[in-house]
Amino acid sequence: MAQTTHRVDDLGIKLPITQAACKFAQQFANQQPNPVKAEQVRLNTLAIWVVNDYLQMMEIPTNLSVGDSWNPVMQLCSNVADLEITSIGRLECRPIKLDEQTCLMPPETWEDRVGYVVVQVDESLQEANLLGFIQSVNSEFLPLHQLQPLEKLIDRIAHLKTSPVQTLVNLSQWLVGQVDAAWQTVESLRELLESKPNYAFRGSVTTEESSTHQPPVPTKRAKLIDLGIQIANQPLMLIVEISPEPEMKTSIRLQLHPTGNQVYLPEGVKLTVLDESGEIFLEAQARSADNYIQLQFRGEIQEKFIVAISLDDMSIREHFII
Repeated sequence: MAQTTHRVDDLGIKLPITQAACKFAQQFANQQPNPVKAEQVRLNTLAIWVVNDYLQMMEIPTNLSVGDSWNPVMQLCSNVADLEITSIGRLECRPIKLDEQTCLMPPETWEDRVGYVVVQVDESLQEANLLGFIQSVNSEFLPLHQLQPLEKLIDRIAHLKTSPVQTLVNLSQWLVGQVDAAWQTVESLRELLESKPNYAFRGSVTTEESSTHQPPVPTKRAKLIDLGIQIANQPLMLIVEISPEPEMKTSIRLQLHPTGNQVYLPEGVKLTVLDESGEIFLEAQARSADNYIQLQFRGEIQEKFIVAISLDDMSIREHFII
């Protein structure tokens, strides 16, 4: 049987690498501890920038600076090249050099991605070739012949606009230190907010009074929730605190706090817990002088639930599994 071969790069789209891309890539590279890490971060940044340029050309909105790849800590600790597609999810943009026939797909990128684009970066750093797209990966090295044309990426984005991917936050992984970068410690998020006066964190985190019978310190993470213009573009802080209990149970406490120059939560904002079917399980609503609202409940391993933060007709949902 005759074997048919083809050149993957013939299917790609070549784009110039802009001076702005090179400038940012060099800035990030200069912050790295050794030349190998610097080169990795440089190529990742260039790949992201070129894919971002391509999506902008296709009139697909993106947010270049919100991914893990733009976070100095994540640049140092992992090998990610993610690009946020607005209201869709994260696209991984993996760089390769001209002579490579496989593309490295680090295990930390195998989840929470809408897909993967492989970007061949010219040695001169003046041009890049978007070789193709693949929706999912499950091994560390991807042969280039498995790539599909970039039209498949556009089809994927169009499909997700009507049925967006739900990112499932695994709380059990938090207990062993595996936490997605979107969920930070309360202390680190508070420091970040306090470094930006307009975003300062107001008030302290409320916890139960300590006692000699209290279990070990719970695991606690926080995330900013942006409800938009209803609260003058000042996000709220959602805090999720979990503690393991006997008989495979987990105690879960949710708190919602204001940020910015707001002392109190906006009146009427709701914090709601829904079960997997979407039925309301618990709900709290802020009154005119509440500086936080809180819900607490217990769940079992593998149980799923939804947390909704809503105000008027605006609602943000986070999906969890214990």
